[in-house]
Amino acid sequence: MAGNRDRFSTATRLKALGEQTAARVYRSQSRRQARRPRLTGRAAILLMVLCTLVVALAYPMRQYVSQRNDIADQRRQAHEAKARVEELRDEKARLQDNAYVERLAREHLHYVRPGEENYTVVDPDARRQRSQDQGATDRPWYTNLWDGVDNADRTKKQ
Repeated sequence: MAGNRDRFSTATRLKALGEQTAARVYRSQSRRQARRPRLTGRAAILLMVLCTLVVALAYPMRQYVSQRNDIADQRRQAHEAKARVEELRDEKARLQDNAYVERLAREHLHYVRPGEENYTVVDPDARRQRSQDQGATDRPWYTNLWDGVDNADRTKKQ
């Protein structure tokens, strides 16, 4: 039994010695880690590669987004143009109808059929108001044209 006791005591001592050694190793590792910089060489290289990728991809991504916006604008314009073409086709079809053309001529050009009489009623208050607003509307068009040319010429000479 004495041999057994020695063996246990040696085992106990070895266990205690192992725990002490483990504690010292743990303390030295934690001290090394405390002194170790947080950014290692690998991390710095990885960060540099990521930054390079971001910078390298920034311009193409901006171009991509810009082109997508251009495509959307072109599609919108094409859609508007198609709608306008449809409106013009409808107008062309209406202009093929003689009754529609006659109605337009009567409304806009004040045309009348032979034997009909056309009357234009002028509101005197409206005429007075218009002459106060614009003196140039009562003059012939060519007078306004020459006045515009003269005014443009005067501004050039000054």
